[in-house]
Amino acid sequence: MRVGGKVLVSVRKKRWWLNRTALMVLWVFVSGLIWVGLHLYSRGDSMRKAEENLVSMCNDRARMLQDQFAVSVNHFQALAILISTFHYEKHPSVLDQDTFAYYTAKTALERPLLNGVAYAQRVLRSEREAFERQQGWTIKSFEGTTSPEKEEYAAVIYSQETVSYIEALDMMSGEEDHENILKARATGKAVLTNPFRLLGSNHLGVVLTFAVYRSGLPKDATLEQRIEATLGYLGGAFDVESLVENLLRQLAGNQDIVVNVYDVTNATEPLIMYGPQSTNSYQSPSHVSVLDFGDPFRKHEMKCRYWQKVPIPLSAITTPSGVFVICMLAGYILFAAWSRYDSVKEDWRKSEELKLRAEAADLAKSQFLATVSHEIRTPMNGVLGMLDMLLDTDLNLIQRDCAQTARVCGKALISLMNEVLDREKIESGKLELEAVPFDLRFLLDDVLSLFSSKSREKGIELAVFVSDNVPQVVIGDPGRFRQVITNLVGNSVKFTKRGHIFVQVHLAGSLYQCIRVSEEVESLAKNIQDKMLVDTFNYTPNTLSGLEAADRTNNWENFRLLLNEPCSGLHASEHVCKWNSNKVTLVVSVEDTGIGIPVHAQDRVFTPFMQVDSSASRMYGGTGIGLSISKYLVELMGGQISFVSRPHVGSTFTFTAMFQQDENIKFCDLHSALVECLPDDLRGMNAFLIDGRPVRSSVTRYHLKRLGIRADVATNIRTALHSISGQDDLQRTRKQLQVLLVERDAWDLETYATLLGQLEELKQKGLMSETPKTILLSTSELNRAELNLYFDMVITKPLRSSTLAACLQNILGLKDTRSLSGKEKENGAASALNRLLDGKKILVVDDNKVNLMVAAGSLKKYGANVVCVERGRDALALLRPPHDFDACFMDIQMPEMDGFEATRQIRLMENNEKFRSLGPTTLEHSGWSSRRLPVLAMTADVIQATYEECIKWGMDGYISKPFDEEQLYQAISRSLVSNSNACPGL
Repeated sequence: MRVGGKVLVSVRKKRWWLNRTALMVLWVFVSGLIWVGLHLYSRGDSMRKAEENLVSMCNDRARMLQDQFAVSVNHFQALAILISTFHYEKHPSVLDQDTFAYYTAKTALERPLLNGVAYAQRVLRSEREAFERQQGWTIKSFEGTTSPEKEEYAAVIYSQETVSYIEALDMMSGEEDHENILKARATGKAVLTNPFRLLGSNHLGVVLTFAVYRSGLPKDATLEQRIEATLGYLGGAFDVESLVENLLRQLAGNQDIVVNVYDVTNATEPLIMYGPQSTNSYQSPSHVSVLDFGDPFRKHEMKCRYWQKVPIPLSAITTPSGVFVICMLAGYILFAAWSRYDSVKEDWRKSEELKLRAEAADLAKSQFLATVSHEIRTPMNGVLGMLDMLLDTDLNLIQRDCAQTARVCGKALISLMNEVLDREKIESGKLELEAVPFDLRFLLDDVLSLFSSKSREKGIELAVFVSDNVPQVVIGDPGRFRQVITNLVGNSVKFTKRGHIFVQVHLAGSLYQCIRVSEEVESLAKNIQDKMLVDTFNYTPNTLSGLEAADRTNNWENFRLLLNEPCSGLHASEHVCKWNSNKVTLVVSVEDTGIGIPVHAQDRVFTPFMQVDSSASRMYGGTGIGLSISKYLVELMGGQISFVSRPHVGSTFTFTAMFQQDENIKFCDLHSALVECLPDDLRGMNAFLIDGRPVRSSVTRYHLKRLGIRADVATNIRTALHSISGQDDLQRTRKQLQVLLVERDAWDLETYATLLGQLEELKQKGLMSETPKTILLSTSELNRAELNLYFDMVITKPLRSSTLAACLQNILGLKDTRSLSGKEKENGAASALNRLLDGKKILVVDDNKVNLMVAAGSLKKYGANVVCVERGRDALALLRPPHDFDACFMDIQMPEMDGFEATRQIRLMENNEKFRSLGPTTLEHSGWSSRRLPVLAMTADVIQATYEECIKWGMDGYISKPFDEEQLYQAISRSLVSNSNACPGL
C-alpha cells in the first residue's frame, strides 16, 4: 500500500506537471490565434481605409473632370450666342473669318479642353448656289470632293486657326457627325461623338456639337420649331487624354492609382477614352465614378484602381506581434510565478526544516556552552577561591608571586569563557542591559586599578580624567560599561611599551565645542604669514607622557578648554551645562602610545576573531573578539565607536554612550557600584604640585579636587621656589599649605634640597605654620629606602582618589590606617562588604565540599556567620520558620532536590498559613520576622536563560562561579540592603 501510495503521488505530480505544460501550450496557441485575428482585423481595416481613400480620390477626380468640362461647355455656349448675335442679327454681319480666328485664339485659355472651335452654317439645297457664290468656294465633303446634292448642308465658314483645315467642309457629310448634328438640333444640348483619334496629336478625343438658333426660340419649342430656328452648328474637338492627364498631374497621389475613362453608351463594348488598354497592375480594389458631360445620348464613367497591391501596414504586424509578446510575457510571468510559488513553497518547507535544525543546533550549542561553562567554572571556583584564601595568609615573596600568577591565569581563563558566552548572547540576541545608578568616577578608578601592576612594570603613565560637567551619578549598565573600558584599556596596556594610556570622559556637547574652537584656531594660524607666529600654533606632542598621540584632537589646547568652565566662551547649549535633560551622552576616549594598527588591518578591527596577524596572538595573546563585543555593547548603549591609529605612534579609541540621569538619586542608592566613600576630613586643604606636563598635572589636580583639596601648579622646582617664597597670591595660603607633590621627572636633588631649606626657613620666620608633607609621584617602583630620606611618602601611579586619600590621611596623621599594600586599600568593595556582611548569618547550600569551603571562606572574611549544608532538604529543615538567617546562598544543581525546588519550598513555607497562625508575638519572641528571605543562586551557568529561570522559581538573583568581591557586593547589595532599607557606607 505504501509503495502504491508513493506511485500514485508520483503519477499525480507528473499529471500535474503535464497539465501545467498543456496549459502553457494552450496559452501559446491562443496567443497565436489572437495574433492572427488582430493581424486580419488590422489588415482588413487597412484595406477598408484604402478603399475609402480610393473612392474619395476617384470621386474627386471625376468631379473635377466634370467641372472643367462644364466650364468649357459654358464657354462654348457663350461663343454660340456671340455668333448668333454678331453674325445673324447684325446686317451686314460684323463677324468674318479673321475676327473669329482672332477671338477664338485669344480666348483659348478659357477653353483649355478644346483643341479647336469651328462654326458650320446650315445651308439648304436651294441656298447652296448663292452661299457658294458669297463665300467664294464650293462645299466639300470629308473626302475632299464637292459635296453631292442633298437636302441641307453644314458648311464650315468660321474656324479657329488650329482647325483651319476644315474650312468649307460639309460636317453633315460624315455619318457620325451628321447624326450628332441632328441630335444637337433636336435637343438644344451639346452632343458628343464616339472617341476617335484627333488629327495632329493622334490623341483620343470627341467632337462636341452645339446647335445655334435664332433668338426668341421658346424653351419648350418643338422639334419642328427647333429645325426651323436652326441657323448653324458650333463644334469643337475635345482632347480627352490631355484633359485627364493635366487634371491628374495637378492632384496628389497620382502615382498610386490608375485612372481609366470609358464611354459606356454601349455597355457590352465600352470604349476607352483614357488610360491603359491592359495592365499587369493589381486589379483590386477598384471604384467606378459616373461622369456626366451633359450629353443625354451618351454615358461615361471613370474607373480607378491602385497601381500596385496595397501594402500590408506595419501596424498590422507590429500590433499583433506586440500583443503576442505581451501574451507570451504574461504567460511567462504566470508560469514563472507558478514555478516560483512552488519553489518558494518548497524553499519555505526546507527553511522551516532548516530553522528547526538551526534552533535545535542553537539550543544544543547553548546547552553545550552552558555545560562546558559549568564544568569549567565549578573546578575553577575551587582553584580561584583557594588561591584567594592562600593569598590572605602569610606567604613569602616567591610563594605569593606563584599564587598570584596562578590566580591571573585562572582569571584569564574565566575572562575567555565570559567573552565566548557574550559572543553567543550577541548572536542569539539575548544580551540585555541593566538600568541601575552607578558612580562613573569610582568605576573608572576601579578599572584602572586592575592594570596598575602591569603599568608599573612597564613604567607607563596610566591615568583617567572625567570632566567636571559629567554627572556624578548616571543610570545604565555599569557591568557592560566596565567591560568596554576594561577591554580597551587592556588592549592598550597589552600593546603599549612606553608612553601613556589616558582615559578621558566628557560630555558630548562640550567636547565637540572645544574641537570646533581648536579647529578655528588652527585655521587662523594657517592664514598668518609671519613664520614665528605660525610656529607657535604648530602641533606639539604636549600629551600625558610627552609622546605624540594618534588623534591630534586630544591635544593640550582642547584639553585646556575642557578644564575651563565649559559654558563660558564656547556658546555651549544649555543642556550641556545644566542637568535639564533625562539623558546624557558621554564621549569616552582611550588613548595610548603603543604600536598602533597597520593600515591594511584597520578595516577589520571590529571583525570577530580577527587579529592583525597570526604573530600578534602568539606575542600578545587574546582571541580577537573583545573589540567586536565592545562595538556591540556600545551600540546597545545607543552610541558608536571609532578609532584613529597610526603605526608606531599609537591608537585612540573613542566611543559614545547614552545614559540617564536623575538629580534626586542619593549616594546611598548606588547599590551596584564598588565604591568607598571618600573622606571629608581632607576638604579645604591646600596642596602644591610640581609637574612640567600640563595634561598630567591636570589629572593630578582632578584627583585632588575630588578630595576637596585646592592645588596650585608649578612647572619645575625653581618656579615653585619662587612662587612659594614670593609675594604672589600663594602668600595668603602658604600658611595652610599641607602637602607638596613632586613628579619624578621634575625632581632633582640639588634644587629640591634648596626648596626644602626654603620651606624650613619660612616656617622659622612664622610665614608658614608647619612644613608641608612631601610626596613623590612615580610611574614605576623606585628604591623607597633611598627616597624616604627626602620624601614623606612615595606613591606609585596610577592615581586613585581613594588610594590618594588614604596616603594623605596616613602622612597627615588624621586617622589610623592599615598598610598601603593591603588589599582593602586597593579595592573599595572590601570595606563595603564588611559593612554589609558583618554579623549577618548566612546559609550556604552546595553539594560540592570544595565550593562550600570557598563560599564559607569568602563570606567569613567579611565578618559573616556562615552555616553550610550539602543538601536541599537539610536547608529546608534549617529554614523552617522561625529562623534567624539573613540570606541563603543556594546551589542549583544538587542531587535529590535541586536549588529551584528548594527555593520553591522556601517560598511556600513563607506563605504557609500554618506558620502565620503562630502569631506575631511568637515569631517576634523567637527572633524571626516575616520578611522575605533573600535567596541567591550559586551557579556556574551565566547564560540569560539561567538567570530568568532563577527569577521564575523565586530567587532574588544569582552569583556566577567563581565569584569575586564585585559581583558579591552587587548581589548582596540588591538583596540585603533593599530588604533592610539601609544605605551602605553612610
